[in-house]
Amino acid sequence: MDARLLDILVCPLCKGPLEYDKKAQELTCRPDRLAYPIRDGIPIMWADQARKIEPV
Repeated sequence: MDARLLDILVCPLCKGPLEYDKKAQELTCRPDRLAYPIRDGIPIMWADQARKIEPV
């Protein structure tokens, strides 16, 4: 994932920052507890495609 792209991408719901999980190939939003998949190097930023994650 390109670092410049990570700098400009935000959560589509809350507009907050996203964290990149290289192993899972996901971008996570902690406040909304959603993980957006990255498929073929392209982040899928639709809430209905996101996976719900448990609070840490």
